[in-house]
Amino acid sequence: MKRTMFPSGAARSAALPLLALFLFGSPLVLANDSPKGNPTDSPKSNPTDYPTESRVDYVIGCMAANGNAYLTMQKCACSIDVIAEHLSYETYEQVATVLSMQDQRGELGVLFRTERGMQDQLRALHQAQADANLRCF
Repeated sequence: MKRTMFPSGAARSAALPLLALFLFGSPLVLANDSPKGNPTDSPKSNPTDYPTESRVDYVIGCMAANGNAYLTMQKCACSIDVIAEHLSYETYEQVATVLSMQDQRGELGVLFRTERGMQDQLRALHQAQADANLRCF
């Protein structure tokens, strides 16, 4: 006896995405509604949780400055972990922007080099890096 779930090919092609959404979409919605911390939460849920891309970018830059050895990679990974303890990701992102913009010429560069609030954020990053150097290198 042959059983057909969907009467026609057109109905089947329209029903499959809905079926997939029903079967696979529901657990994801329920998992995100849980009150406990979930490892799939976005980085914005924990301000000290840096995205992997930013951590890797920091480690690659650190290794370029300190040598491309396995031990250096471990020290650099430790370093970004210590920085994440001191600075939220939002602050780290702002400081990275300030550092990149300080090299600009003209009025824009002067703004990023002289603004008091930006200098305070840079000082916080330098303190976090100093602590990371003491703990990791």
